[in-house]
Amino acid sequence: DPARLLAGPHASPPQVAVLRHQYGLDQPLARQYVTYMGDLLHGNLGESITTRRPVLDDLRQFFPATIELTLSAMLIVVLLGIPLGVIGGIKRGRLPDHVTRLVSIAAVSIPVFWLGIILQILFYQKTDLLPVGGRIDPSLLPPTRATGLYALDALWSGDMLALRSSLSHLILPAVTMAAGSVAVVTRMMRASVVEVGGYDHVRTAEAKGLRPSLIIRRHVVGNAIIPVTTVLGLQVGSLLAGSILVEVVFSWPGIGLYGVNAIANLDFAAIMGVTLLVAVIYVVVNLLVDLGYLLLDPRIADAQGG
Repeated sequence: DPARLLAGPHASPPQVAVLRHQYGLDQPLARQYVTYMGDLLHGNLGESITTRRPVLDDLRQFFPATIELTLSAMLIVVLLGIPLGVIGGIKRGRLPDHVTRLVSIAAVSIPVFWLGIILQILFYQKTDLLPVGGRIDPSLLPPTRATGLYALDALWSGDMLALRSSLSHLILPAVTMAAGSVAVVTRMMRASVVEVGGYDHVRTAEAKGLRPSLIIRRHVVGNAIIPVTTVLGLQVGSLLAGSILVEVVFSWPGIGLYGVNAIANLDFAAIMGVTLLVAVIYVVVNLLVDLGYLLLDPRIADAQGG
């Protein structure tokens, strides 16, 4: 009962009834739904019973941390997944291909929370190279808030100590979060490179005697990356979902950890706020991916114009 949770375990039944009426919980479910949707259209996501603040304010506070983590993980996915996929596709059937496939299978099979704990043991407990969790060293003040992204804010304000600390805290959770997506993108890019490598225009370029590096860069990668773009868009949703476990393991103060605390306390307004935010981001990112096709493949724009 949300009213009982909000009132506390020692509240009397009349006090609980007052709160139930105040939040409209004594209304029929259909009426509660209409009221919630009306508040939602006005930007009111309700009040969190955990923080006793509006959910929208909580999301504004915690969301930048998740954005920073997700963008860092996506950067790793792009910088590792696409080149590894290209190498695997070009060296198909040879040792580099077998190695990339083995690494991909291993990465996509490892549970994200287990990988995070193993990295903490290796790089914090055993070698003390990287911090175990959090966004910045407790002895340092967070950089002056401009975007909420600590690394960017520290760079903008010229605070090198905060920049080094925030980047060192970002490495382990970002790598943990990116591992599974790197595997997916690598396999997809490899399959796409193998397929494009058999196209007529690639064989024609080889027959003309063009350098292999030029053929790969100009004729293979550009065409092979188009279907991978869809996968990258889908991985944003996967990373946001995976951030819940990663943020718990690394005590990362984002919407994932906020959502877990909300679930533990049956904070329904906060749970709905996190769910709606992730859903909206997922839809917007995939819309941007579809629009990006127009830039990656001019034939789509020509077909639509026709």
